[in-house]
Order: sequence, then C-alpha cells, then structure tokens
Amino acid sequence: MSHPPRILVLGSTGSIGQSTLDVVTQLRSAGLRDYAVVGLAAGSNSALLARQAAATGATDVAIADLDAAAAYRGPGRVHSGPDAARVLVQAIAEPGDILVAAIVGAAGIDAVLAGIERGCRIALANKETLVAAGSVVIPAAAKAGVDIIPVDSEHCALFQCLHGEEKRGEVERLVLTASGGPFRGKSASEIASATIEQALSHPTWKMGRKISIDSATLANKALEIIEAHWLFGLPADQIDAIVHPQSIVHGFVEFIDGSVLAQCGPPDMRTPIQYALTWPDRVNASGHRMNWAELSTLEFEQIDHQAFPVIELAWQAIRAGGTAGAVLNAANEVAVESFLSGDISFGTITTLVGEACAACAPQPAHDLSDIREADAEARRFVNSHLPHSPANA
Repeated sequence: MSHPPRILVLGSTGSIGQSTLDVVTQLRSAGLRDYAVVGLAAGSNSALLARQAAATGATDVAIADLDAAAAYRGPGRVHSGPDAARVLVQAIAEPGDILVAAIVGAAGIDAVLAGIERGCRIALANKETLVAAGSVVIPAAAKAGVDIIPVDSEHCALFQCLHGEEKRGEVERLVLTASGGPFRGKSASEIASATIEQALSHPTWKMGRKISIDSATLANKALEIIEAHWLFGLPADQIDAIVHPQSIVHGFVEFIDGSVLAQCGPPDMRTPIQYALTWPDRVNASGHRMNWAELSTLEFEQIDHQAFPVIELAWQAIRAGGTAGAVLNAANEVAVESFLSGDISFGTITTLVGEACAACAPQPAHDLSDIREADAEARRFVNSHLPHSPANA
C-alpha cells in the first residue's frame, strides 16, 4: 500500500468516534502508526464535525440531519441525508481501509455492508448491526474475506481470549461482564419509576444517552449477548453475563477442561479501539495501565433476572433466530427514545420490548428487506402502545 492505512469513522462525534480520533492522534504523535482519516460521518453535530474534519484532513464528511448539513461550515465534500454514511463509504472506501462503525442504532447497518462490499476491515462498535442483521452481515463478511474486529470492551476481550483457539468445540461458555449500571442491587419495584437523571448516571462509563439507558436496563448486555452469538458462532446456552462492578475483567472464556481465560484492563475504551486499529499487532498504548497495588477486590454477582428481564429476551431471540433480533433492537430503540422524551416510565421500557417480541413473530431473515420489515413492524407496535398514541387516546 503506497499510502498510510486509511480510516473512515462513522459516528465520529459520539464518544467512541471521538476516542478513535484521539487514539489515531496519539499513535501518530508517538511514531507508532500513521493513519489517514479520510471520511467522517455524524448525525447532527455539524460544528464538532467541522472541527474534526479540519484537524484530520478528511476529504469527505456525511451528516444525516439535513438542517445540520446545511449549517456545516467545514472542509471536505459533504454527503447529507439519512443514507449519507452509506453513500460516503461507497464513494471513498478502498480495499484494506478500516471502517470504524460507531453509529448508534440500526442506522449503521447499510454503511457496514457497504464497507464489507468495498473490502474494508470493520472495527465494530455498533452492536445493533449484528443484533438486527447478523444473519446478513456475517455471511457477507465471510464471502468478502473481511475481518470484523469488535470494539466493545467485552467482545474485544472474548476475541482476544479466543485468539488462536480455532477448536471452538473446546469452548464451553462465553461470559460477558456487566458493570450493573446505576441500579445494581435494586429490585424491579425500586427502579420502575427511576428518573431520567438517575438512569443516565452510570457509575463507571461516560457514554451517550441511549447507551446509558441501555446500561441501566441491561439492554446493552442483552444486545451484546446476541452480538456474541453472531461473532463467535455459539448458541444461547453457551453465552452468559455476570455483574462485575469494577469493570476490570471484561470477559471470560470457559473451556471444556475447566480452564478459564479472562481478559483484564482498566475501564478505558481507548484500549479496545487501539487493538481494533492495530490488529493483529499490539503497540505501546497510551491508555491507562493496571495498578495492581491499588486493586484490592474484584466482585462478581449473578444478574437479577426479575429486575432485569431483558437478558432472557436476548436468549429467546437467539433461539428464535430470523428477524427476532431486529424486533428486539427496534422495540428497544423506540422505548428508550420514549423514556428520554418523558412519555413512559423507566420500568415500561423492557415491558414494551417484551410485548413487541411476543407480538412480532420472527420471520426468516434472508436479506435486508426482511430485516427492515421486522424493524418497522416492531416500531409500529411500540409506537401504537405509547400513551400518546391515537390508539390509546
């Protein structure tokens, strides 16, 4: 390759996107890696996007919101509209590029598939891509010979533990860890009427609003269980999650001989981001180091499935297959948005998701049209059951 490795960052103004650009800058400043950031995509934060484009020299930017696109005053060729990220990828991506997929929600699926078609390595931070469309995305990546490297700290941990372990029949169980969110140890009745402020107050991670609410309901862990199913090819009964409030151990792999491999590290998203960018190599990171002298206790607790029933919905979705993951994901997106808008209570989020999963029977998922149809059906169902719905007026 005659030029430095090229990177496209989708969701560049979000927390993962900003951390990715920080990692690129640090690697370049340390003389460890030289990357060319050629494309950036954002939802509506045109001011930050303009600063990022100026700092990175990106040739192309994408903005989903049309008003924000009209207000953009930065460099680069501008792609606008709901499909802008996919159009950007199709316009500039080259084989061997790294596509950092950090757009929140199902909106990033088309862009990821476009990156696969262009031969990009996918650094996947958008769990919804596989939750909703794993049956389409994974075969497409395999056919194109494209690597999908997970950026989520938990999946990156499992990926590292499984590196070189080609005999997947020797794996007994994968265990994701969860911080427990702001309501760890609380009962279902105690958290049912939680406020937006309380639900957004994550004890460990600083994240966007949607993923913070998902952490509070443990929907993020439910989505990650489904994502792990697609990434590592294991059934529901071989994927579990456990609460670990220190967020030091990010994942376990249990083997059939009783051995267990765990991946540990301080809670710093720059470490898995850097690993995805430099894989299969490791380089001297600028992230936090483990201080074992200060680490006196590691706690692990079983998840309270009565307080957090969405985990069971994830296992059910894996077993059902087809469009079940798309239904769960879409229903959760609408329910979370409704909670953040003040339309429903915190406890109603998972209730609506469960009702949608029961009402929208899973169908075969052969292509994206099947996924989109299931997604739309789930959104219609949840919207029709909101307090402001005409059906409930």
